[in-house]
Amino acid sequence: MGQRADRARAHVRIAGRVQGVFFRATIAEEARSVGVDGWVRNAGEGVEAVFEGPRPLVERMVAWAHVGPPSASVEHVSVEWGLPEGISGFGVR
Repeated sequence: MGQRADRARAHVRIAGRVQGVFFRATIAEEARSVGVDGWVRNAGEGVEAVFEGPRPLVERMVAWAHVGPPSASVEHVSVEWGLPEGISGFGVR
């Protein structure tokens, strides 16, 4: 079965004051509430996440990543768009 055309995948890297400010837990809660699959983890000095789901919802999560939780200070976000891999659920790594 092929990928559904309405699904998108975004691999996001977020830099700034994003560790120790509940960024991963908050982004996971947000992703689950809007119905996006994927994962989030600390990576080097920042946070890395993958979002999969309907394109408008994935775009919403990418926009959210530019802001983050109130205690975060996002300085830079890079996004790589790709084909969904069929991730189910949203996990914190």
